[in-house]
Amino acid sequence: MNRKISVGMAVTIVILAMTVTFSITMLIAMRLFDSTVSSVKEKESMYNKVAEVDRYVRANDYYDIDETVLYDRLTAGYLLGTGDKYARYYTASAYTDLLNAQSGKLMGIGVELAIDQSGYAKVIKVYDESPAKEAGLQRGDYITTIDGADIKSLGSVEAVQNKLRGESGTSVNVGWLDSENAQHTADLTHSGFTANSVDSALVQGNVGYIKIWQFDNSTPSELDYALRSLNAGGAVSFVFDLRDNGGGILDDAISCIDLIVPEGTVAYAEDKNGNRTALGSSTGDSIITQPLVCLVNGNTASAAELFASSLRTMSGARLVGTTTMGKGTIQSSPQRLSDGSAVVVTVAKLLCGDGSSFDGTGLTVDVDRTLTADEQTAYYDYTTSTDPQIQRAVATAQQMTGTTTVSGVNEADSTADSAADSAAAAPAAAAEGEAESAAEGQAEGEAASGSEPAANSEGAGE
Repeated sequence: MNRKISVGMAVTIVILAMTVTFSITMLIAMRLFDSTVSSVKEKESMYNKVAEVDRYVRANDYYDIDETVLYDRLTAGYLLGTGDKYARYYTASAYTDLLNAQSGKLMGIGVELAIDQSGYAKVIKVYDESPAKEAGLQRGDYITTIDGADIKSLGSVEAVQNKLRGESGTSVNVGWLDSENAQHTADLTHSGFTANSVDSALVQGNVGYIKIWQFDNSTPSELDYALRSLNAGGAVSFVFDLRDNGGGILDDAISCIDLIVPEGTVAYAEDKNGNRTALGSSTGDSIITQPLVCLVNGNTASAAELFASSLRTMSGARLVGTTTMGKGTIQSSPQRLSDGSAVVVTVAKLLCGDGSSFDGTGLTVDVDRTLTADEQTAYYDYTTSTDPQIQRAVATAQQMTGTTTVSGVNEADSTADSAADSAAAAPAAAAEGEAESAAEGQAEGEAASGSEPAANSEGAGE
């Protein structure tokens, strides 16, 4: 028997439902309002403090204020105050230069550089058909001046990079010391050249050695070619040299990993709420089955760390060298602001395919091979046959293939140490002489500018 609900009862139910809905809505709205008001009050307090400082400084400071510099420093200071150590602010001119460099409008002279203990920019690689190659610059030379300015006053590799860049057809005056301590000066005209990101060779007969300088849009195809060529040459194992590889483009690193490891997820991005998004996976279509070794150091970072970690967890690679940097975060693309400047902030944590993170800790190695103080001094003078870390990585690869034993590894390491000591002696003395000669030639200019010697050991391409 159906029971009918009276009109009064129906109206009562509707009113109750509306009351409950209204109450819940008001509760949520009040909490949102309270949160918003709190946020507004905090921002108002922050802006009031800045305004208070601004009023005092403008009324009392002896020096004139450069408004552009002030606004740039305020923005940079804000990012610094967030605690995001990878956040970055680009001034309008710096962001324009960045875009021009990425598009190829601004180009370098075709060298890889590192600032060593002398404070000058040491040439560690010269690209073929580049302005530097045509001018006669060689590996081991020291760039001492750019457009007449002592490069010690620039303070960093990045500053040297910026000074060397220019539009096609323009020129830059470069002064350098060669390996015989002779001074050279030349005007180098900017022109196009191919900057490869992968170098490879067969070492000790059948070990495929692959140096990956950084990960960019050409790296996957270059790595694929290197792997095929070394395989065709009879490589029975591979050593991937990732030392001083600061990362680069994450998507291209994932594409490189896909060339080597079996099927599986390679990486995730985890936001601050713990939500994970898969960044890429390996199809398993191309797998390297030979034993793998990754050579790493404290400057191996970000995408390069992901590469090494993925090869270890997915293909059993062994890591040789020293603990990596531990930069396991993802930054945004530069966000352009209304005045033409731009900001970059960290947007997520980078996780390996197995869910592990190397952020803040780095990757510990399976075989430690720390450079001694003397070896570190000669680091940029080593070749594949004299570099003690490369030799240890090669010996480890041979042990994995069964072509040498543990005692053989130790013997190879001892032999490499002897070769490294011999190789280090002459270049170290030459470097000291070059630095002294350059310092004498620039002493007067330094005294006038008050510059201090750089203590960096950075590496970067230009």
